[in-house]
Amino acid sequence: MPELPEVETTVRGIAPHVEGQVIRQVVIRQPQLRWPVPVNLPEILPNLTIRSVSRRAKYLLISTDAGTIILHLGMSGSLRILPKEKPADKHDHIDFIFNNGTILRYNDPRRFGAVLWTTSSPAGHDLLKDLGPEPLSSDFDGMHLYRLSRNRKAPIKSFVMDGHVVVGVGNIYANEALFMAGIHPKRHAGRIALARYQLLADCIKTVLHSAIEQGGTTLRNFVNEAGNPGYFKQQLRVYGRAGQPCPHCLRPLTEIRVTNRSTVFCVNCQH
Repeated sequence: MPELPEVETTVRGIAPHVEGQVIRQVVIRQPQLRWPVPVNLPEILPNLTIRSVSRRAKYLLISTDAGTIILHLGMSGSLRILPKEKPADKHDHIDFIFNNGTILRYNDPRRFGAVLWTTSSPAGHDLLKDLGPEPLSSDFDGMHLYRLSRNRKAPIKSFVMDGHVVVGVGNIYANEALFMAGIHPKRHAGRIALARYQLLADCIKTVLHSAIEQGGTTLRNFVNEAGNPGYFKQQLRVYGRAGQPCPHCLRPLTEIRVTNRSTVFCVNCQH
């Protein structure tokens, strides 16, 4: 599933190509995604100019003067910048065609993504209004985690993956950050001291920044706007490496399930 670094990579990749462009036509080939695609988009969007492309959590926000396209990549979605002559493939569900002849094409084999429209502020949308802070912002730090964690018995891994606590810390990056911070993934969130939360918050920021610099992580489907994979996979220290040596102590890494998610850690280095 594309996580925050993959979505941020997509935003940074498509923004220079679409900001300032005028939408000429919208083609919807498959309207049934996670939620139905608004049927009136082909009538609403033509002649509107894309003013900005941004991100909130794992949602892309494509803003115009009349409203905002809210787009989620789901489990397998991607956005590509293509010439208008490029024929559509099987899973190319939506095209945003611009006056300059380029296309922003949405591809989603599993159709768990979403393309929605709002004329109100996206911050107040039902999908966004209750989300926690961005992990790369100044609003997120160890004190924030410590304050929300008091009396919480949930495993720390589940806690940091809760979008109401902080957005965008998906399974891959939770594994990596907890390893970097030396925290056992099943440790109760309410039993972790402030100093360790300060370290964990810094590790989350470090892991996410590194992943963005590498263009995200490609495990199966993710590609950027040019169709290239992300390269952070080569830097993964624990995720997907069960049974292999720990990068620190060389003992075999252990895999367990935490809230039904694959979790890899070192029993010697993480406490």
